[in-house]
Amino acid sequence: MAATFTAFFVPSVKSFCLRLGLIDSPNNRKQHRSPMVRLGGVAIVFGFCIALTITWLIGGFGLLPPQKDQLIWTTLAGGLCFFLIGLADDLFALPPLPRLAGQISVAIAIWSQGLRIGAIEIPWLGEGTSLMVLPTGLSLISTVIWLVGITNAINWLDGLDGLAAGVAGIAAIGLISVSFSLHQVAAGFLAAALAGCCLGFLRHNFNPARIFMGDGGSYFLGFALASISIVGPAKGLTSVSLLLPLLILSLPLADMSAVIMSRLREGRSPFHPDRSHLHHRLLRAGFSHRKTVLLIYVFTQWLAALALVFANAEMRFLWLAIATAILITALLVSRKELLQEKKLNQANKARLPSIKSK
Repeated sequence: MAATFTAFFVPSVKSFCLRLGLIDSPNNRKQHRSPMVRLGGVAIVFGFCIALTITWLIGGFGLLPPQKDQLIWTTLAGGLCFFLIGLADDLFALPPLPRLAGQISVAIAIWSQGLRIGAIEIPWLGEGTSLMVLPTGLSLISTVIWLVGITNAINWLDGLDGLAAGVAGIAAIGLISVSFSLHQVAAGFLAAALAGCCLGFLRHNFNPARIFMGDGGSYFLGFALASISIVGPAKGLTSVSLLLPLLILSLPLADMSAVIMSRLREGRSPFHPDRSHLHHRLLRAGFSHRKTVLLIYVFTQWLAALALVFANAEMRFLWLAIATAILITALLVSRKELLQEKKLNQANKARLPSIKSK
């Protein structure tokens, strides 16, 4: 349902924005070369909300205890607030600090409504002592860092056509399997709706993209992914629930951390835009736009399969074997094509002097 509704709404959103002139103009930091509508996140939010509402109306939430039912609506409310912050940035180009302050404020409000990291399970401490309950202050700080950090990791990943939507969709599909393997139906509902939105949007956003999701869409996807892992366990965030999203999203999180450290080392603001992200480096290495995106997809699906192993999901080793085979094949094919392209470029350069002399 989420995929169908999202794909259906995208053309309407695009037509509406074109009539109002709400477009993203190209510059030397962006990959697109012509003006593009960048409010596709509106369609993502519509698809997500309608899918969850229909599920609720047909009694799907009747499977959940009341506290889980409430957490789903809290997640939806938080996602909408993050979306509005991103939408304001898309429309008015907000400075970084007000955006960050808004995100932190919403995360604090969400924490106050019960969507929080309350405890961490540490299995190696032994039975009876493995659950470490966090003090109130530490719970608040951990929750805010978790929600804001993952949200911005997905936002910073949104630099190529289909990249953020694809990675978020793959991560959501992994979380669907993990959630139902751990009998976390509420998290499974949210992950399913999120995966559908991403897949529906990719129909219009994969290279060459016809619309961008904008900061509103990437903030919404990032917050939803971050909150799904907190919705799962009844007593807070266990080690399994903490590890799995970190593992699945380790690529964008590592990229964000490396970019921040690089900017600070050079004496620049961590919010200063540049072309130092992983996808930019792959493009400079000679990979095409599509190959760069597909390589990151493949690596993300391997991480998702690895997460299934840690979650003891059914057929986990089969999925990991398939994902590993896909990853190795993609790397070998990409390396071969890259070497061929370099040889072709060298041959063209060698031919150039003789052509000029003639």
